[in-house]
This record gives sequence, structure tokens and C-alpha cells, in this order.
Amino acid sequence: MTALNRWLIALLLTAAAVVVCYLWIDRPLALFAHAHSGQREAFARLTHIPDLLNPFAAIAFVIFGLWVLAGRQVTRIVAAGALASISLIVAEAIKNQLKFAFGRYWPDTWVQNNPSLVHDGAYGFNFFHGGQGYASFPSGHTAATCAVISVLWIMYPYWRPFYGAVVLAVAVGLIGANYHFLGDIIGGGFVGTSTGWMTVAIWRARQAASVPAKAGEP
Repeated sequence: MTALNRWLIALLLTAAAVVVCYLWIDRPLALFAHAHSGQREAFARLTHIPDLLNPFAAIAFVIFGLWVLAGRQVTRIVAAGALASISLIVAEAIKNQLKFAFGRYWPDTWVQNNPSLVHDGAYGFNFFHGGQGYASFPSGHTAATCAVISVLWIMYPYWRPFYGAVVLAVAVGLIGANYHFLGDIIGGGFVGTSTGWMTVAIWRARQAASVPAKAGEP
């Protein structure tokens, strides 16, 4: 099975999971989180984990870019940092377009009295509506986290249990604070994982293409 086939299967499974969540899980889970909102502040703290990723991506990309321009060696850690930065930047751009395309109501009201499930009973998608009040799907926090984690997952597999714990913590925080539906988190996870996977794949394909052929080989 090619990597493309695996990605297409992951896309289909993600779409199926989002549909299942939308029909049977998202609404009752969000109402449950609202009904037990006494610990919301504790959950909200977990959602701050990816807050530094955007400035980190910009700074890391400039630093590693200058490193290479200075003629320094591209070590694995330099490559991983640069690829994670690129993955995050691309994931941010893609999730913004998807938020506009899907226009989903939020679980609760956060921005300019936006309509929401808890506040107004509003539930569903408003395709190509636009505006911050209609931007629940996909989760940007999850997309950003997975965009970085997926690169590290591939390039430094020894730390995978830690990476999984970080993603789980962010997801639990988003659900517990009622910032996102479960389907939003699944969608955001797919976006971020895809950009990381593709970024590393492009890098490795370019590296393989640049290796000189051995004597006697075409």
C-alpha cells in the first residue's frame, strides 16, 4: 500500500468519524461539558499548550534558514525544526480556509455574542458563511499541535508516548472547557497530521533524489 493510499484511507476514516460525532456524540458531549463546567478553568489551561507554536514556528524558521544560508550543516535537529515550522504554517493556512468553508457553530458563545449550541440551541454548519462566530470546525489548536507533533513523531520516534500525551492533553482541555466539539478535534488532528506527514515526505523525496547514483547504476 502506497503512502497516498494510506492517506486516502485516513481521510475516509476521519470523514466517517466526524459524521458519527456530528450525529450522535458532539451535541450530548458538549451539553455534558457545559453542565459540569465547574472545572472549566483547569481544562482551559491545557488548551494553552499550543499557544506558543506560531511565534516558535516563525522564529525557528528564520534561525534555521539563516543557519543554512551561513553554510552550516543541515543536521537532523535543524531539519526537524524547519520542517515542523513549515508544517505548522501550512496547517494554519489550511485550517483557516476550512473554517470558512464549513462555517460550523461553536459549542458555546465566545466571540461577539456568536450563536452557539449552549446559548441558542444553534447546531450545524453554515457553508462559506465566514466570520469568527462560525469557525468551530476544524480545531485550530489541534491542527497546530499535530502539525508539529507529526513531524517529531516521524523524525524522533523514541518520544512517541510523550507526543501522544501532549495531543491527548490538548484534546481533553478543548472538550472539557467546551471550546470545541469532538468532531472539530478529529478534523483538526487530521489536518495537522497531514501537513506534517506531507512535509517530511517531500523533504525525504528531495533528499533521495539528490543522492548521486552509484557507479554502474542509471
